[in-house]
Parts: sequence; structure tokens; C-alpha cells
Amino acid sequence: MNRYTTIRQLGDGTYGSVILGRSLESGELVAIKKMKRKFYSWEECMNLREVKSLKKLNHANVIKLKEVIRENDHLYFIFEYMKENLYQLMKDRTRLFPESAVRNIMFQILQGLAFIHKHGFFHRDMKPENLLCMGPELVKIADFGLAREIRSRPPYTDYVSTRWYRAPEVLLRSTSYSSPIDQWAIGCIMAELYTLRPLFPGSSEVDTIFKVCQVLGTPKKNDWPEAYHLASAMNFRWPQCVPSNLKTLIPNASPEAIHLMTDLLQWDPKKRPASAQALRYSYFHVGQALGTPQQILEQGRPQPGFVPPLARLQSQQTLQQQPLLLKPVPPSQPPPPNQHCSPPSHTSLLIQGGNSRYICLIECPLSFRYGNVLDFSRPREKEDAPLNLNKSTAYQEPLRTASAKQHYLRQSRYLPGNICKTSLE
Repeated sequence: MNRYTTIRQLGDGTYGSVILGRSLESGELVAIKKMKRKFYSWEECMNLREVKSLKKLNHANVIKLKEVIRENDHLYFIFEYMKENLYQLMKDRTRLFPESAVRNIMFQILQGLAFIHKHGFFHRDMKPENLLCMGPELVKIADFGLAREIRSRPPYTDYVSTRWYRAPEVLLRSTSYSSPIDQWAIGCIMAELYTLRPLFPGSSEVDTIFKVCQVLGTPKKNDWPEAYHLASAMNFRWPQCVPSNLKTLIPNASPEAIHLMTDLLQWDPKKRPASAQALRYSYFHVGQALGTPQQILEQGRPQPGFVPPLARLQSQQTLQQQPLLLKPVPPSQPPPPNQHCSPPSHTSLLIQGGNSRYICLIECPLSFRYGNVLDFSRPREKEDAPLNLNKSTAYQEPLRTASAKQHYLRQSRYLPGNICKTSLE
């Protein structure tokens, strides 16, 4: 840790505190997460879910774990620094986001989540506080402390994710859930981006289920049979509610946005679209450049080797007008052999710490240990290329209705006053 200087504390949680630091070598700002419990071996460190998942995930919309350092039995994670989280970004807004900003934020979240699910993990704690931002232009998924492998076997704990973003199957205490719980949370976050207010701000698990019923209506047995089995197991009686129109609650969302939110917020987890499938919805096909600032910049550049048709035609005409070159042209010299070889995709390393405190043999993809440091800062694999969406359509934002505004003012965590806490048995 003598290669970093600390500046100030950014936050404090149950398992660790986060400090803003600076690398003395590069001057780069970093976020240093210090775990509160002690770790007496590298095996303990490598078994942490956060390390297991992040060392395999290299994507523009997933927070980058640069290093893992164990010093005096204290464990430190060195992350790239991000200015704020999505909750702070929404809380500080004085005006609603334009739909173009919501669309780009959602595109980046779904890109990152699709990558996470593709590589065999689901997050289990998707919420605005765990989405780190550099303004609305760049969003990254963070905090993998609750992440699990999709192939791992249930039962799972029934207390995951923050209550307001918790999927119905988890609220009903199912122990055999999977990645669709992330999709539900994304639907809640999308609605909140449009209104700047949570969609289901329940004061308890039961209250949250009631609030979901008030918006989506009571689920029918034919639509989701498991719901009634789960409710019966916990002696829960369903309230009889008719569904509300999401367009009334979120009047500034386009019909395409309502369609995507409606599908993400399905009672039955099997009916929710996966992240990769959600990215193909018409909501994202509007001719808007989507992705991180770097991806958008690259979308505007011509592809390597690409020649526009007009330029190709002009080039052919020019060649036809030129006389033939009779003098033979010697072949170009071959390039010198490469003096450097790239490391293999997997490297087995033997690390021995000072005073023989620990010896650990591990195998990890392009990660390098130096003494008591595990370095993830070197590139591992090429990041997934962004989707290129060119279809255009016009959209005009409708006006906010008084009823929707009153609904969210009563149940807002962002405005002064208490959240509505209805006591429901």
C-alpha cells in the first residue's frame, strides 16, 4: 500500500470502507476498498465472490478491479475511480432526464449485465447505489459482494438485493431463483430514471409486494402458478388489485420504453427478457449513438480497411486513366521479427511473501502477482464491441400528469418528508 496515498473516505459499509486514493507511480485516482475482517491466507482472498467474479469480467460497463493487496492480514481492493453512483446522480437532478440520456444509461447497464450473465454470474444486488457513473455518459456495474455463479446449485439466501428492487420471487422467499432477478431490478431502475422516484418504495417485504400489486395487478394462477405456492408457504394472502397503466405513472416515457419496462417487470421470472434480448428491443433502435463515450467515438470513425463506395469508384477511374507501369517493382522488405512475446492466456504463478508468511499457487487469466499484490490491471481479453443501431424514429415527450406526480411525491426518498409506510398485515 506504500504505492498509494489516501485522500479522503468515500463511504463505509457492512463489509468494508472505501477511500479515495492516488497512485504515486502514475498519479491516477483510484478507489481503495479496505475489508473489515482480516485474511490470513491468499486462499481466503481468492474465495471471495467479489474476486472470483471480477477477475473474470473485463468490460467497459463493469467496474475494473486493478489490484488485490494483502498487507498485515488486511485486504485491499484497488478499483478504478468513478465520480458518483446513479442514486447520487438522480438525487442531485433538478430536472427529469431526457429520454436520450435514459436510453444510453439503460443501454450501458444492459450491456454490462449481458456480459456478466454470459460469463456465468448473476449480480443479485442491482440498485442505483451499485451503478457507478461519470455523469450520465458513463455507467459501470459495481459491488459484486453478493454475486453468484448461475451454474451453482440452490438453495440461495432469500435476503438479497435492496427491498425496493427485489424481485417478487425473492420477496416471496423463494430459494431457487437465478439471473431474472437482475432483470426485475433493471426494470425498477429504468422506471426510476424516468421519474427520479422509486417505483416500489415498500416499507417492508409485505408492503413492497402490495405496492407491486397496485402497479401490476394481482398475478393470476395461470400466469405464475409458483406465486401461489410461495405465498401459501409464508401464509400470505394476495390483495385483489387491478393493474395500473405504466404510462400514467411514467408519462414522459415513450411507448417503446413502456413496452420494455412492462416486459422486464413480469411476475413470472421465465417471461422476463434476458439482457442480450432486451438490447434488441425497438427502444434502442432510434438512430442514437449508444454506449460509453469511447464507444460512441469509435462508432463515428470509419472501420479499418473500409472504403466508401464513391471513393472506391473514383479510385478505379483514376487507375484506368493512368498508363501501365512497365518497370518491375521490388517486393517490400518483410518486417523485422517481433522481439517481444505476449504472455499466455493462463499463467500459473508461485508467490512467496516476505518472511514466508504465505505461499500460494494459482491459475488466473492474465493476472499477475508481485509479492503480496494480485494485479488485474493488465488487459485480459478484448471487450465486446457495442451494437451499431441506425434505425431512426421521431419521439415527442408527453406532459407529466398531476396524478402521477402526486403518486411519486407521496412515496419519494429524494424529496423532504417521510416515505409512505402503510401498515399491512
